[in-house]
Amino acid sequence: MPVLLPPALELFLNLLRCPTCRTPRLHPDRGSLRCATGHAFDIARHGYAGLLTGTRATSGDDAAMVQARDRFLTTGKFAPIRQAVARLAADSAPERGTVVDVGCGTGYYLAGVLDQLPGARGLGLDTSVRALRSAARVHDRAAAATWDVFRSFPLADEVADVVLDVFAPRNPAEFHRVLRPAGRLIVVRPTGLHLAELRSRVPAMVSIDPTKEQRLHRAMDPYFEAVVTERVEYPMALAGLEVMDLVEMTPSARHLSRVDLSDDGLLPDRVTVSVLATAYQPR
Repeated sequence: MPVLLPPALELFLNLLRCPTCRTPRLHPDRGSLRCATGHAFDIARHGYAGLLTGTRATSGDDAAMVQARDRFLTTGKFAPIRQAVARLAADSAPERGTVVDVGCGTGYYLAGVLDQLPGARGLGLDTSVRALRSAARVHDRAAAATWDVFRSFPLADEVADVVLDVFAPRNPAEFHRVLRPAGRLIVVRPTGLHLAELRSRVPAMVSIDPTKEQRLHRAMDPYFEAVVTERVEYPMALAGLEVMDLVEMTPSARHLSRVDLSDDGLLPDRVTVSVLATAYQPR
């Protein structure tokens, strides 16, 4: 039986472009999306569109990482970050605007923004089909599709009021292309203090490049001007297995196992959360 077109995905059909030939607009056709020249892309039974074609990206979160992220984010301990993202988005976006979350993961931050914009529609893009199973259902106005941030996005020019990039890779040229001239790009990244107590005890965790801010500025400067930057920083207590989930939801999980983390006293019960959230306007 063909998969029905999710209502949230239907809201984006007029903005999508065929990933193969760039033909404007995709239309539903028996459980898939099809362009006018015949290229077809499956709609998964979980509700996301499989737009990523050709050589697949290999960096997407696996099932264990997604499950750990779902468990941890459900605790609300990253809620101040989500609130900052939603606030920066709501400051500039129209209530009935379009939000694109690139590297959306499970859709946690996209859902927070949509809650602040009652008439807005959202599209989450990610390489991880495991994460997109959650993102496609995280909000009734959130659609989801497979895509690689380093490729030209399957979207028309100047269609987004807000682009989110939260703890994700960046493609400034494509962010600029799909944003409206009055739109905003919101980038969230960790500072050197983020989870420092945890990283100091677990050397195998992925480190934070001390030149990260300079590299970000060089990449963004040709396309964007920073409007405002908020620092979100607070101590976070960790109970039970929360610290394990915090490690396993990150790229560090690829270098560690629960056996590596099982020594009594190795993991801290309190860490510092420290991130920067910047709203950019297109040049």
